[in-house]
Amino acid sequence: MKDPLLLKVREDRELEQKMSKKPRRKHSPAFKAKVALAASAGDKTLAQLTQELEVHQNQIVDWKKQLTERAAKVFGKPAESASPLVDLQALHAKIGQLTLENDFL
Repeated sequence: MKDPLLLKVREDRELEQKMSKKPRRKHSPAFKAKVALAASAGDKTLAQLTQELEVHQNQIVDWKKQLTERAAKVFGKPAESASPLVDLQALHAKIGQLTLENDFL
């Protein structure tokens, strides 16, 4: 027979875990940018931002770091993904050639 005290402790622990779980919050990119800019401005301390915005200090530091690392890309060269990396016309010609050769065989 199991010890009733251990069963009670286990039940209490499970109840605490159920009650303490909060749903995970998803922050919009705009919110993250505002928080990172506020942290970069230096008007308020990290502790003040944490308390006001209800976001953990580590999260604010991470967002600030991401902002500073990626800020140069805003003013950099445009992405090369606008132009295709492969010549589609040449590929279509090759497909047509291979189709003709295949039909010939």
